[in-house]
Amino acid sequence: MEKQILDYVLVPLGLLAMVAYHLWLLAQIRNNPNRTVIGVNAINRRLWVRAMMEDVSKNGVLAVQTLRNNIMASTLLASTAIMLSSLIAVLMTGVNGERSMRLLLGDQSELASCVKFFSILVCFLVAFLFNVQSIRYYSHASFLINVPCRRKMAAEAGRDSPCGTFVLTAEYVGRTVNRGSYFWSLGLRAFYFSFPLFLWIFGPIPMFVCCMVMVCMLYFLDVTVGFGLVVSTVEESNDEVENILGLYI
Repeated sequence: MEKQILDYVLVPLGLLAMVAYHLWLLAQIRNNPNRTVIGVNAINRRLWVRAMMEDVSKNGVLAVQTLRNNIMASTLLASTAIMLSSLIAVLMTGVNGERSMRLLLGDQSELASCVKFFSILVCFLVAFLFNVQSIRYYSHASFLINVPCRRKMAAEAGRDSPCGTFVLTAEYVGRTVNRGSYFWSLGLRAFYFSFPLFLWIFGPIPMFVCCMVMVCMLYFLDVTVGFGLVVSTVEESNDEVENILGLYI
């Protein structure tokens, strides 16, 4: 019972630290996007989409190749996740309650081992689903980013279309690209969550230490302290930048 107390105390504390950090990060992304890497990248992706769609015939190949690289990255993570899920499922079927590690603290029962392996399996399955959604949005964006500008099409036809504007099309494509990136980031976070759960196999103390170290590491990876808002102010007016800041999600 004394060993089980460590699991009942340290494991919830470690998971609570991870969840609390990501809730704080979500609030920062929504309220102060220029202070986070995810927010800054979302803003600049919208600017990139607008730059690519200004001249589709010139930038179309570059845009599609960039999105294809993102699709390949998501495919790699999805394949890795489903492969690891299969491996964990095999390990779950071979769990033997008779094997114990005397050097490790915490609950070593067969039920505890099944819970640990099942938690890791859920992480990898969630990572797979998020990366599949990322591939879906990137595939849609690869078609949308090559759609000619409506305003340009109206000018070539010798008429002015009041409802066909370039900004709306670029904003829609930018939202699609950003959603693909958000799902890719969520899939990567699911991989991050699997590390402390994997160390949980060796006891609650390594799991708790891993959670604390990972929170500190992710903070330095997610927060932009000295770089600020990385957007161009030479060709973009203040109103356009404010619109992008308001629509980055």
